[in-house]
Amino acid sequence: MKLQLVNANRGAQWARQGMRVFWRQPLAFTGLFFIFMAALSLCSLVPVVGSFVSLTLIPAATLGLMAAVREVEMGKFPMPTILAVAWRAGQTRRRDMWLLGVLYAFGLIGVMLLSSLIDGGAFARVYLLGGTLDAETLMQAEFQNAMWLSLLLYLPVSALFWHAPALVHWHGVPVLKSLFFSLVACLRNWRAFLVFELMWVLIFAGTTLALSLLSSLLDEGGIVSAALLPAMLMLAAMFFCSIYFSFRDCFISDSHYA
Repeated sequence: MKLQLVNANRGAQWARQGMRVFWRQPLAFTGLFFIFMAALSLCSLVPVVGSFVSLTLIPAATLGLMAAVREVEMGKFPMPTILAVAWRAGQTRRRDMWLLGVLYAFGLIGVMLLSSLIDGGAFARVYLLGGTLDAETLMQAEFQNAMWLSLLLYLPVSALFWHAPALVHWHGVPVLKSLFFSLVACLRNWRAFLVFELMWVLIFAGTTLALSLLSSLLDEGGIVSAALLPAMLMLAAMFFCSIYFSFRDCFISDSHYA
């Protein structure tokens, strides 16, 4: 396994590949992403430790969606059990995936704690505990500053964990090395990842704008608003699908993924 440098335009290609593979099995990927979100939401309902547990499962669940993309690329139908692929590996890799999840949870909680210094924890409560978000809170300068600070601080956390689950599971890389290799891959290919992120920002914003314009033209705000959530969920599923292609291009190996 070795790192591969890619051109900036690969970022746009990753986004297109994610959308293309989604539409090869739209019902399957929509269902998998719904299960993914439902499982995290159910875990977060457990008192005291629920939110922490749900965060620890994110790396493994992300790997499951990546594995589903690989199944479709091989001409197979991804069954719901593919989401648990990380837990069907050997004992060492299962342990490493748990450790990766714990580190991710602590990283994200650390980001939220730092943001709490600005707004007293309002944004952190909404993000981690699913608190109620009203227009008045959203418009507060402290809340917005905390949100933007969280986004800024999350970037290095995201880079550390972007490739790590796949490196641990498919290449048997130890946890700390997987985090290091993931960070290096993102930094060395920062142009491609910048294009990738900008593409998805435009896709999400463009979809929202298109539905808003359609709502105005048809004067059917309720119907179009009802379509917004499913559309966002489908786009989110496509985004997660595209993660696999960024990993496949950034790391090459002589052996097939197992």
